[in-house]
Amino acid sequence: MCENDAVGATGSLERQLGDVLSQRGLTIAVAESCTGGLISHRITNVPGASRYFLIGTVAYSNEAKADRLGVDPALLDRVGAVSGDVALALARGVRTAGGSDIGVGVTGIAGPAGGTPEKPVGLVFIAVVTDKDKRLEQHIFAGDRAAVKQQTADAALALVLEVAQT
Repeated sequence: MCENDAVGATGSLERQLGDVLSQRGLTIAVAESCTGGLISHRITNVPGASRYFLIGTVAYSNEAKADRLGVDPALLDRVGAVSGDVALALARGVRTAGGSDIGVGVTGIAGPAGGTPEKPVGLVFIAVVTDKDKRLEQHIFAGDRAAVKQQTADAALALVLEVAQT
């Protein structure tokens, strides 16, 4: 699926999200691991994104997650980087770092290697936090590395749009 096909004739997810964020005067910050900046890239492809997009951080290593975004190293040791708790910590950390209304945290295993029976390739956690709301989704996406990253970005943008509309 192409990124612009994700919502059909109404426009891309990122364009819809930009419209909602602009209309509501909301800002967003994004912390990405397995997507490597794809979510931030898609958001900033929309003209005028500087009105609402404050910061995008790719925190691939555990050290970056801890040092740059304040994820507790003990949490990383206990549950691993690919977990719902870490996705939430990333979302909270980047929201604080960016001073934004909405924080997004994404972590997962894009593959083709790195999976285990407990945490297979394609396992992704997406968290969105605001001062009034907290959402967490777990997915297992199929396909190659690019497909997992694309599906993750689509799901993250859709979840942020849902949160921004409430």
